[in-house]
Amino acid sequence: MTGLLSPRTARTARGARTGPRLPARTAFRLTRPPVSGVLRPRLVVVGTGLVLAGFLVFCLGISVGEVPIGVTEVMRSLVGAGDPATGLIVHELRLPRALTGLLVGIAFGVSGALFQTMTLNPLASPDMIGITQGAGAAVVAGVVLGWDAGLSTQSLGLLGALATALLVYALAWKRGTTGYRIVLVGIGVSWVCTSLTDYLMAYGGQFEAQASLGWLVGNLNGRDWGAVGPLATALAVLVPVALLLGRRLRTLQLGDDVAKGLGTPVQPVRLATLLTGVGLIAFGTAAAGPVAFVALAAPQVAQRLARTAWPPPLTSGLTGAVTVLSADLLAREVVPGTELPVGLVTGVLGAPVLLWLLVRANRVGSGG
Repeated sequence: MTGLLSPRTARTARGARTGPRLPARTAFRLTRPPVSGVLRPRLVVVGTGLVLAGFLVFCLGISVGEVPIGVTEVMRSLVGAGDPATGLIVHELRLPRALTGLLVGIAFGVSGALFQTMTLNPLASPDMIGITQGAGAAVVAGVVLGWDAGLSTQSLGLLGALATALLVYALAWKRGTTGYRIVLVGIGVSWVCTSLTDYLMAYGGQFEAQASLGWLVGNLNGRDWGAVGPLATALAVLVPVALLLGRRLRTLQLGDDVAKGLGTPVQPVRLATLLTGVGLIAFGTAAAGPVAFVALAAPQVAQRLARTAWPPPLTSGLTGAVTVLSADLLAREVVPGTELPVGLVTGVLGAPVLLWLLVRANRVGSGG
């Protein structure tokens, strides 16, 4: 029947069948204060849904334990009401773990979005280009060889990730850097760091090896308020920087020559993005270990939920938070009486996502 209608009428009929759709973007301009921009309604809807889903999983995670607590009681305790004994369990024993998982997910998701946008490659996550492995090698070296010199795990992870990132950037430099060279060099450096970590594990004693292994898998067990403070401070500084870099990064998607023509300082923006992503992944890794595949999968899921041409940083962070919190809940419930490391669950869930990305890249001929 559509063939008997005019093109305009046919489009109207199809719109009636599919229902109203959100506009892709809406421009706005305020006189006081003088602010203008573009609002993407779908991003707002998706972000709101992720916040609600994250809060629900957050409360469910706190309710699970040797002493079960109802979700309603958890919410009452979070606002300072409810039974004092329940409040003690929630605030002192379970809330630090849940907050660590929430913040780690945000850090990994935003960092993955930055790397994938900068390199124009959906496979270019900190897991794949050596940043996570560099942080892990530094922490394991500090534990096994005693090179920590009084430094905390956060400091070791930050130094290791920063040194690895600068090494990748220097090796990829050839009258500038490109996303393609960063990915190729990063894969090689990641294997060097992985081999170094394996050697240190074999070299160290049984106690040091067990301590390092528990951290390397990616674990939220036993996290206290000491792990929350540095990570929350880092996110308060780095996430706004990541959002400010978003506009510059979108011009890089047009190619270096076009970006330069639009006034974007390509290499400074790329370096600033690299350092911001490194800071996020380093503090997240130091708090919970290298939780596998979150930085790779969360931006891709967020991009498809938001239907944007690039992984949106804030939505990617919210997706990462929901992923880590859900994986931690599964890790405690899948085997009764046993708390599995959260990294094992994200690895099992993330491997199919990696295979799907590889197959999709091969079909479109992009090579990833």
